[in-house]
Amino acid sequence: MNKTARKKKTFNVYGIGRWFKYQYLLLTRAKGGPVMVALGFSIGLAVEMFTLPTAGLAFFLIFPLVYSLRASMGAALIGFVFGKVIYLPMSFINKQVGALVLPHGVTMHLQSILPEWLNTFLRLNMKLLVGGIINGAVLGLLVFYPVKWMLEWVDGKRKEKRRRRKEQLLSSEAEG
Repeated sequence: MNKTARKKKTFNVYGIGRWFKYQYLLLTRAKGGPVMVALGFSIGLAVEMFTLPTAGLAFFLIFPLVYSLRASMGAALIGFVFGKVIYLPMSFINKQVGALVLPHGVTMHLQSILPEWLNTFLRLNMKLLVGGIINGAVLGLLVFYPVKWMLEWVDGKRKEKRRRRKEQLLSSEAEG
Protein backbone atom coordinates (compact mmCIF):
# COMPACT_ATOMS: atom_id res chain seq x y z
CA MET A 1 0.00 0.00 0.00
CA ASN A 2 1.23 3.46 -0.88
CA LYS A 3 2.10 5.45 2.26
CA THR A 4 1.61 8.80 0.52
CA ALA A 5 -2.04 8.09 -0.27
CA ARG A 6 -4.37 10.22 1.84
CA LYS A 7 -7.58 9.21 3.42
CA LYS A 8 -10.65 11.04 2.19
CA LYS A 9 -11.98 13.43 4.81
CA THR A 10 -15.31 12.52 6.30
CA PHE A 11 -18.20 14.94 6.38
CA ASN A 12 -18.10 17.15 9.46
CA VAL A 13 -21.33 18.82 10.57
CA TYR A 14 -19.41 21.41 12.57
CA GLY A 15 -17.59 22.58 9.44
CA ILE A 16 -20.79 23.80 7.76
CA GLY A 17 -20.68 27.17 9.52
CA ARG A 18 -17.08 27.64 8.50
CA TRP A 19 -17.92 26.70 4.89
CA PHE A 20 -20.77 29.26 4.80
CA LYS A 21 -18.48 31.94 6.21
CA TYR A 22 -15.91 31.10 3.56
CA GLN A 23 -18.53 31.32 0.80
CA TYR A 24 -19.69 34.65 2.23
CA LEU A 25 -16.14 35.99 2.14
CA LEU A 26 -15.72 34.78 -1.44
CA LEU A 27 -18.93 36.57 -2.39
CA THR A 28 -18.11 39.86 -0.65
CA ARG A 29 -14.60 39.90 -2.12
CA ALA A 30 -15.60 38.72 -5.58
CA LYS A 31 -13.66 39.88 -8.58
CA GLY A 32 -15.46 42.77 -10.16
CA GLY A 33 -16.60 44.10 -6.84
CA PRO A 34 -20.02 44.80 -5.40
CA VAL A 35 -21.51 45.73 -8.77
CA MET A 36 -21.05 42.23 -10.18
CA VAL A 37 -22.43 40.60 -7.05
CA ALA A 38 -25.46 42.93 -6.92
CA LEU A 39 -26.08 42.36 -10.62
CA GLY A 40 -25.99 38.60 -10.14
CA PHE A 41 -28.42 38.82 -7.22
CA SER A 42 -30.78 40.96 -9.28
CA ILE A 43 -30.66 38.54 -12.21
CA GLY A 44 -31.49 35.57 -9.98
CA LEU A 45 -34.37 37.40 -8.33
CA ALA A 46 -35.81 38.63 -11.63
CA VAL A 47 -35.68 35.19 -13.25
CA GLU A 48 -37.35 33.51 -10.28
CA MET A 49 -40.42 35.71 -10.66
CA PHE A 50 -41.38 33.90 -13.89
CA THR A 51 -39.94 30.43 -13.30
CA LEU A 52 -43.14 28.76 -12.07
CA PRO A 53 -45.29 29.62 -15.12
CA THR A 54 -42.53 28.28 -17.41
CA ALA A 55 -42.41 24.96 -15.51
CA GLY A 56 -38.93 25.72 -14.20
CA LEU A 57 -37.33 26.26 -17.59
CA ALA A 58 -36.66 29.95 -16.92
CA PHE A 59 -33.95 28.82 -14.47
CA PHE A 60 -31.75 28.07 -17.46
CA LEU A 61 -31.98 31.72 -18.47
CA ILE A 62 -29.76 32.60 -15.50
CA PHE A 63 -26.65 31.10 -17.10
CA PRO A 64 -26.53 33.14 -20.33
CA LEU A 65 -27.60 36.30 -18.51
CA VAL A 66 -24.88 35.97 -15.89
CA TYR A 67 -22.28 35.16 -18.54
CA SER A 68 -23.25 37.96 -20.92
CA LEU A 69 -23.54 40.61 -18.19
CA ARG A 70 -20.40 39.35 -16.38
CA ALA A 71 -22.26 38.97 -13.10
CA SER A 72 -21.65 36.66 -10.15
CA MET A 73 -23.14 33.18 -10.53
CA GLY A 74 -23.13 32.57 -6.77
CA ALA A 75 -25.05 35.78 -6.15
CA ALA A 76 -27.51 34.89 -8.92
CA LEU A 77 -28.24 31.58 -7.24
CA ILE A 78 -28.70 33.32 -3.88
CA GLY A 79 -31.07 35.80 -5.54
CA PHE A 80 -32.94 32.90 -7.12
CA VAL A 81 -33.40 31.23 -3.73
CA PHE A 82 -34.46 34.54 -2.16
CA GLY A 83 -37.00 34.89 -4.96
CA LYS A 84 -38.40 31.48 -4.06
CA VAL A 85 -38.99 32.70 -0.51
CA ILE A 86 -40.98 35.76 -1.64
CA TYR A 87 -42.66 34.16 -4.66
CA LEU A 88 -46.01 33.22 -3.10
CA PRO A 89 -46.98 36.74 -2.04
CA MET A 90 -45.56 38.10 -5.29
CA SER A 91 -47.54 35.64 -7.42
CA PHE A 92 -50.78 37.45 -6.57
CA ILE A 93 -49.23 40.74 -7.64
CA ASN A 94 -47.78 39.08 -10.76
CA LYS A 95 -51.21 37.83 -11.79
CA GLN A 96 -52.79 41.27 -11.26
CA VAL A 97 -50.06 43.04 -13.23
CA GLY A 98 -50.37 40.46 -16.01
CA ALA A 99 -54.14 40.99 -16.14
CA LEU A 100 -53.63 44.75 -16.41
CA VAL A 101 -51.08 44.49 -19.20
CA LEU A 102 -52.56 41.72 -21.32
CA PRO A 103 -55.49 42.60 -23.56
CA HIS A 104 -58.69 40.70 -22.82
CA GLY A 105 -59.11 37.59 -24.92
CA VAL A 106 -55.44 37.25 -25.92
CA THR A 107 -55.53 33.52 -25.25
CA MET A 108 -58.61 33.12 -27.43
CA HIS A 109 -56.65 34.50 -30.37
CA LEU A 110 -53.89 31.94 -29.82
CA GLN A 111 -56.37 29.06 -29.54
CA SER A 112 -56.63 28.54 -33.29
CA ILE A 113 -52.84 28.37 -33.77
CA LEU A 114 -51.60 26.29 -30.81
CA PRO A 115 -52.16 22.67 -29.82
CA GLU A 116 -54.78 22.13 -27.10
CA TRP A 117 -52.30 21.23 -24.30
CA LEU A 118 -50.17 24.32 -24.97
CA ASN A 119 -53.24 26.53 -25.22
CA THR A 120 -54.49 25.29 -21.84
CA PHE A 121 -51.06 25.81 -20.28
CA LEU A 122 -50.81 29.34 -21.65
CA ARG A 123 -54.36 30.24 -20.69
CA LEU A 124 -53.65 29.31 -17.09
CA ASN A 125 -50.17 30.85 -16.89
CA MET A 126 -50.08 33.79 -19.31
CA LYS A 127 -51.00 36.38 -16.67
CA LEU A 128 -48.46 34.94 -14.21
CA LEU A 129 -45.77 34.84 -16.89
CA VAL A 130 -46.23 38.39 -18.18
CA GLY A 131 -46.72 39.84 -14.70
CA GLY A 132 -43.72 37.88 -13.42
CA ILE A 133 -41.47 39.21 -16.17
CA ILE A 134 -42.53 42.80 -15.47
CA ASN A 135 -42.37 42.49 -11.68
CA GLY A 136 -39.10 40.56 -11.88
CA ALA A 137 -37.47 43.32 -13.90
CA VAL A 138 -38.76 45.97 -11.49
CA LEU A 139 -37.66 43.97 -8.42
CA GLY A 140 -34.25 43.35 -9.96
CA LEU A 141 -33.77 47.07 -10.50
CA LEU A 142 -35.05 47.95 -7.02
CA VAL A 143 -32.81 45.43 -5.26
CA PHE A 144 -29.63 46.16 -7.25
CA TYR A 145 -28.67 49.41 -5.51
CA PRO A 146 -29.33 48.38 -1.88
CA VAL A 147 -27.31 45.18 -2.37
CA LYS A 148 -24.51 47.14 -4.05
CA TRP A 149 -24.46 49.76 -1.29
CA MET A 150 -24.48 47.10 1.43
CA LEU A 151 -21.53 45.28 -0.17
CA GLU A 152 -19.63 48.56 -0.58
CA TRP A 153 -20.27 49.35 3.09
CA VAL A 154 -19.01 45.90 4.18
CA ASP A 155 -15.94 46.31 1.96
CA GLY A 156 -15.27 49.79 3.36
CA LYS A 157 -15.50 48.50 6.94
CA ARG A 158 -13.09 45.67 6.13
CA LYS A 159 -10.58 48.07 4.55
CA GLU A 160 -10.85 50.49 7.46
CA LYS A 161 -10.26 47.67 9.94
CA ARG A 162 -7.18 46.54 7.99
CA ARG A 163 -5.87 50.14 7.86
CA ARG A 164 -6.28 50.57 11.64
CA ARG A 165 -4.62 47.23 12.31
CA LYS A 166 -1.69 48.21 10.07
CA GLU A 167 -1.32 51.61 11.82
CA GLN A 168 -1.40 49.88 15.21
CA LEU A 169 1.25 47.41 14.11
CA LEU A 170 3.49 50.17 12.76
CA SER A 171 3.12 52.25 15.92
CA SER A 172 3.95 49.28 18.15
CA GLU A 173 7.07 48.55 16.06
CA ALA A 174 8.17 52.19 16.29
CA GLU A 175 7.89 52.12 20.08
CA GLY A 176 9.74 48.82 20.48
